[in-house]
Amino acid sequence: MTRKIDIFDTTLRDGEQSPGASMNTEEKLVVARQLLRLNVDVIEAGFPISSPGDFESVRRIAELAGDQAVVCGLTRAVEKDIDAAADALKYAKRPRIHTGLGVSPSHLRDKLRITEDECVERAVKCVKYAKKYVEDVQFYAEDAGRSDYDFLVRVIQAAVDAGATVVNIPDTTGYSLPEEFGRRIKYLVEGVRGIANVKIAVHCHNDLGMATALAMAGVKNGARQVECTINGLGERAGNTAMEEVVMAIRMHEDELDAHTDINTREFCKASRLVSSITGMNVQANKAIVGANAFAHSSGIHQDGVLKKRDTYEIIDPADVGAGASQIVLTARSGHAALKHRLEELGYELEGEALDQVYEAFLNLADKKKEVYDEDLESLINERDRNENALYTLEAVQVSTGFPLTPTATLTLKDVEGVERTVCEYGTGPIDAVYKAVNKIIEVDNDLAEFSVQSVTRGIDALGEVTVRVTAEDGGIYTGRGADGDIIVSSTKAYLNALNRLLSDKQAGRA
Repeated sequence: MTRKIDIFDTTLRDGEQSPGASMNTEEKLVVARQLLRLNVDVIEAGFPISSPGDFESVRRIAELAGDQAVVCGLTRAVEKDIDAAADALKYAKRPRIHTGLGVSPSHLRDKLRITEDECVERAVKCVKYAKKYVEDVQFYAEDAGRSDYDFLVRVIQAAVDAGATVVNIPDTTGYSLPEEFGRRIKYLVEGVRGIANVKIAVHCHNDLGMATALAMAGVKNGARQVECTINGLGERAGNTAMEEVVMAIRMHEDELDAHTDINTREFCKASRLVSSITGMNVQANKAIVGANAFAHSSGIHQDGVLKKRDTYEIIDPADVGAGASQIVLTARSGHAALKHRLEELGYELEGEALDQVYEAFLNLADKKKEVYDEDLESLINERDRNENALYTLEAVQVSTGFPLTPTATLTLKDVEGVERTVCEYGTGPIDAVYKAVNKIIEVDNDLAEFSVQSVTRGIDALGEVTVRVTAEDGGIYTGRGADGDIIVSSTKAYLNALNRLLSDKQAGRA
């Protein structure tokens, strides 16, 4: 039997730290449900001491997970942090506290300003304090990738002796080379007494584009837990991508003597979900889940794949949920065809919900020759974005051109059903529309980013707009909108961002 490699997902903690990718509690719960469908072993649900929202997210995910997965809360090596994590995890059936501190010369000297002896003392203290609350305590040695080998052994030995059940060896800055990082893990395996009874985890960053390679080097040399995120989301250049490391382990199971229990058929759905919620687009050539991951344009490749798929594909697309559609959806398709295709994409809609999507589908199909899977995803996401929105778009009309002054007439409806129509001028059509929105929704914000991309190929493709706005307190809110008219898409995206900002203000988070 091969070694079981635990998959520790930190999309909801380290992934969310990616600028502009923050999620509210309800969004985190949606992602957590998908993580459970993936069958991850550990969900790092947040950093409870950091905010009331993070505390609540950890608490609710702990309840949601039951005994299917370990739920973990992050802390610093500080007693009040550990107290908060323990409180948030008190209803978890399988709680874990993840605590630790920096161990590299840089962290000791410049960040913590402590000696090596003080570092070891703090490591022991935080592990023992966490053990008062839970049996499962994970110790992280931050910036271990740049630490002294022998000092790292000393710190990890102290943590193991203090009762840590998992020791996390992060390459926090993505600095290491895979071969060197593998040697570091092997050095710990050979140098720490009792390490066989403790799981070694690796947590790698992608600053040099090697996060997956680093994680695989860790697994090859004795690590039994990999910390990762959906789509490789995370600080700076991101973290190890779960879909990449899991499929790499599957492809080389015999060589590595290792396996995971991940339900890989949920990968593409998970990727689309996280991208939709965070507004962080997945590049087309992204391994495993990118739009082009299983696409072939070269005639030689096409000929080979048609004769035998594995001539150019090492992974069956169906194994990661990327099976190609066999149904061409047009304006002549009925409810049954749409429902079937949505179910293949992982959406089960009935009754009024299906009718709403079908109506939107027909409106789109009348403008396009063919409706693609990406279009359907966009329609579903648009419907979800409008649920529980404080303001919805009822109408927008723009007059523009030379020598006209761009003018926007806009109608919004609030949650009470009250409609308000305004007219504004601007330097361009988008500026005019956004000024009209601001005239109705009076909330201070600064438009920090505006981007447009087509959902599918072709001149008749839906245009999807992503915006990020910055609130007065510095919080960043992402909004997305899709429509065949780019002005309408832009309006929907801005409205979506402001709705999220207003929701946070009402909940006291902004």
